[in-house]
Amino acid sequence: MPPAATPARRPAVDVTALLERGRNLATPVLRAAVDRLAPPMDTVAAYHFGWIDAAGNPVDGDGGKAVRPALAVLSAEVTGAAPEAGVPGAVAVELVHNFSLLHDDLMDGDEQRRHRDTVWKVHGPAQAILVGDALFALAGEVLLELGTVEAGRAARRLTAATRALIDGQAQDISYEHRDRVSVEECLEMEGNKTGSLLACASSIGAVLGGADDTTADALERYGYHLGLAFQAVDDLLGIWGDPEATGKQTWSDLRQRKKSLPVVAALAAGGPASEQLGDILAADAKSSDFENFSEEEFAARAALIEEAGGREWTAAEARRQHTIAIEALDAVDMPDRVRDSFTALADFVVVRKR
Repeated sequence: MPPAATPARRPAVDVTALLERGRNLATPVLRAAVDRLAPPMDTVAAYHFGWIDAAGNPVDGDGGKAVRPALAVLSAEVTGAAPEAGVPGAVAVELVHNFSLLHDDLMDGDEQRRHRDTVWKVHGPAQAILVGDALFALAGEVLLELGTVEAGRAARRLTAATRALIDGQAQDISYEHRDRVSVEECLEMEGNKTGSLLACASSIGAVLGGADDTTADALERYGYHLGLAFQAVDDLLGIWGDPEATGKQTWSDLRQRKKSLPVVAALAAGGPASEQLGDILAADAKSSDFENFSEEEFAARAALIEEAGGREWTAAEARRQHTIAIEALDAVDMPDRVRDSFTALADFVVVRKR
């Protein structure tokens, strides 16, 4: 994974505590929102969030990294508000994020998420679609029922981010059927699919706390570029990540023929490895036996991507986007403690292993 792009003497921040604070503040409100769903959607959603197992028994499951809730409650503190002011925003963003995961898992055919079977695998495609739709609707309810001007502003930003997220998923799917995708197209897709919602998470608490649009826009720039760094690391993990850490199959993105950043960068690099990779991937697209490829065949493709420079370029891009995100914070007046926390969360994104 890319090494942290952090100064030598950056103030120490307990990132685990930041993530846990966001999770602990948001989870009770998130559970209450999910409880509004009609059966069996309530239990299907509870399974997806890791609160129960497939048989309906309570479990202490893996609810994900909780970066978005952490950012949402932290952004409320930019305005001097209490972190609790950002909780409705944190919950709304988490609902939209999980709406996208439910649909993405089905569209991508992913059978595993967070070390267990995905919702469509356990409860069927219809429930995955319905519950995803329901979570999206709940997100708007959670914000708009506040009944404030700030809630309306936050809802507009969340709606715009959701539309961009859906655009990104549509681009991602269409790219799987193309022989070539440019680096610029890939970055645009990943900015839509990942950057847009992280941008919203980074600003929504501040909006709820009364921040003006200039402040919110600067925080969105931070979140957008953080999202690109986040996705670049995710793309590295999608090929070279440890399945024990990621909860996904080995070479998972290669199995799905994703045109992720390492692949696109390798194909654009030129040279013998790049040309060989291009020929192989073009043949793969026409193969009727792709799903039966051996581990060695996927490993060979990953080796060509690395030889062509795709892995190194993507790691460097993660660091570059991280730097741009941190620089965006310079436009916002905020307490040093809050600034240090935003920076620490950005550092966490580029050194994670899952």
